[in-house]
Amino acid sequence: MQYYSAGLRRSAAALVAAAAATVLMTGCGPTDDGAAGPSPATPAGSVPAAPTPTAGSSAGGSGGTAPTPSASTPGGGTKPCTADEVKVSDAQQAAVRPPGTGTGAAVLSVTNASKHACTLTGYPTVAGAGNGSPEKNLPLATTHSGTASTVTLAPGARAWTKLTFVNVQGEADGYCVSGATPAVFPTLVIGVPGAGSHQIAMTDGSFAACDNKATVNAFSAAKPS
Repeated sequence: MQYYSAGLRRSAAALVAAAAATVLMTGCGPTDDGAAGPSPATPAGSVPAAPTPTAGSSAGGSGGTAPTPSASTPGGGTKPCTADEVKVSDAQQAAVRPPGTGTGAAVLSVTNASKHACTLTGYPTVAGAGNGSPEKNLPLATTHSGTASTVTLAPGARAWTKLTFVNVQGEADGYCVSGATPAVFPTLVIGVPGAGSHQIAMTDGSFAACDNKATVNAFSAAKPS
């Protein structure tokens, strides 16, 4: 009886030990539903890395790509010609002029002498030069002819105008139909809109006119006759 009881005790102890081992093994393995075990803990004192932005995200976290600043585009287009950029030619007698023995009409041009394009708009002013004394210049009353429009001048290009005077009649010193005394100017001062005043001469004589008047054409890219 003692031998049998001792054997039973040893068998019971062995069963208990086996059951304990089974329980330990079950706790260390995966769960029945296949879920992964707990992830490793983040070491104390470390900071998780920030996620790398992807296309379509912005620094502020809102959707869409952050706008990229673009260079500003200068505006204004082609600028008007200035006095330093133009050269006014000496005048030549026009092919079409009023009857008489004076100058009648003259044609002249304004050339863009700069290295970039510029614009010219309007009508010239005209004055008889005061023999080197600007304060003695004699402005002529002008009547405008034609419609003023903007002429864009490339470097070296010209804009033209025509001056038509009240012509002198007769021989020798001539006379004016109005009874006034004819005026003779060796040179004229031509005012170009926005581009200063320029003194010019005639290529074939002097400017002889009556009544201190002139009709002036608007500047044009086409040479008048």
